[in-house]
Amino acid sequence: MAQYALGDVDTVIVGNGPSALILSYILHGHIPYYSRPHHDALLHAKLESRRNLLDLTPDLYEHFRSSLRYSTQALPVNVLLDTLVRPNADTEINPESCVEWRYEPDKAIPHIALGTASFAGGQWAEDPVETSSDIGTLSYAEMLSLPGYSFSDHWQASYGKPLPQFLRPTRAQVAGYYRAYPQAVGIADSIHTGIKIDKVSRTADGFYIGSHGVFCKHLVPASGIFTVNLAPPPLLAPITTVKNHEKPLLVVGSGFSAADVIISTPPHRKVIHLFRWAPDDRPSPLRGCHHQAYPEYATIYRQMKLAALNTSNRGKVAASPLMRKKKNPFFSQRDWAGVYEGLANAEVVNVRLDAYCATVTFRLESGELVDREIGDLQYVVGRRGSLDYLEPTLRDEVLTNSSPEPSDASQPTAEDTDGRGLISGRTLRAKAENDLEVAPQVFIIGSLTGDSLVRHAFGGCAYAAGRILDAKHEFASDAASSPRTLTPPRSPVRNGVAHLNGNAKIAANGSGHQDLHLDRRKLGQYGRRRRGSGCRVE
Repeated sequence: MAQYALGDVDTVIVGNGPSALILSYILHGHIPYYSRPHHDALLHAKLESRRNLLDLTPDLYEHFRSSLRYSTQALPVNVLLDTLVRPNADTEINPESCVEWRYEPDKAIPHIALGTASFAGGQWAEDPVETSSDIGTLSYAEMLSLPGYSFSDHWQASYGKPLPQFLRPTRAQVAGYYRAYPQAVGIADSIHTGIKIDKVSRTADGFYIGSHGVFCKHLVPASGIFTVNLAPPPLLAPITTVKNHEKPLLVVGSGFSAADVIISTPPHRKVIHLFRWAPDDRPSPLRGCHHQAYPEYATIYRQMKLAALNTSNRGKVAASPLMRKKKNPFFSQRDWAGVYEGLANAEVVNVRLDAYCATVTFRLESGELVDREIGDLQYVVGRRGSLDYLEPTLRDEVLTNSSPEPSDASQPTAEDTDGRGLISGRTLRAKAENDLEVAPQVFIIGSLTGDSLVRHAFGGCAYAAGRILDAKHEFASDAASSPRTLTPPRSPVRNGVAHLNGNAKIAANGSGHQDLHLDRRKLGQYGRRRRGSGCRVE
């Protein structure tokens, strides 16, 4: 890594994932402008006279929370850019963007992005959990696109044919896209990989990256909240030394990572799945997966639900929850009754090791003790991020008034680990809701803000870039140079309620995965009905 002299760089971005790539694209001089009318007439009226989308102030989105059209879970600034880049993306096929990216090199800011991943893409370039890289992503391809070179462009360049509709690309395909992105859009000079920074401190007029001798005026942590796997508790830790693939695999966790491990396991290997089951208080995120759009996750959730029902009705075989097995191709890929055993809310009370495997004693919810031979362990109860690269004084400054990680007495294995001091999406969320500048000249973007979807990274990046560029000084000239008036569209909301085919409400898409309830492959049918009936889809 080259040494940078004082004044050589204005901004250091910590990370090289999607949010870092978006911010670098903007700081290279690619400025987003409001270019065509949005369906929200009020938003259109606000933006018509201030089209430079780096001038993001709360008045632009203050009406979002009173509208059924917009998410109330993602940060409003992230919702704003999302709805402008992809208007009605959850209910329309290939919506036309309201954003034009103009290259204005005179506004470029010297910067570098330093990430530990071996190539651009952040966590997409790494494999923190041992799972297959061929599993389809939760997001559809268009939701993973970055400005200037879309996933569709990359697919065409890679395969010589158009991107299929409703494609859930594999993790390997997404990693390939992000790896190619810097070169494709001309920002590779600023994206550095395989770099672990440390000893970042504040100076009189900026920051000093002690590990690499870099001075900068602005610091943008984009290191994410998924870099550290929570370690197993002491009782389970000895099993990590056992690697016997002939014996059952013990999977601990109730989310997508646990499901990915099970999906990646050879079909004939037995899996013992230890998971929390609290559908009313803390449901598994797998519950929202539509059985046709996400058949593999819907199948895992079905098995968990059956196991929980059987646990609460010992001696009786629970009837299958509603699941269209014949329409779920993943369900038939293995003999679930023979290879899957779910232990809902069970507790590990003893572990005995021998030369070939471990024998684990579980206390079931009923109080019954059962022994199981285990050949391997995958402990996937969650991941966290870390700000340990910041010197303590600066780290305390960033974390002041942040939300502490909650203790969870009902599941000590998830929090009572060597991960004390790690951060999650909740840690800086309250501060992010107030301002993404969490300390003077320190801006957080990406999942550090609490919004983990790529589609919700645009807003934070635009806001940070606007503050770094001090773009407000540019807006008067921008507005004067673009005098044309955009005709506002007719408002698609009737009586304050969004409608589908006249009467069916569509839930707002949150920062998590509420949209997984929807099979977006049917949007063509919705669109045809909408055009035929004159109704609009929100």
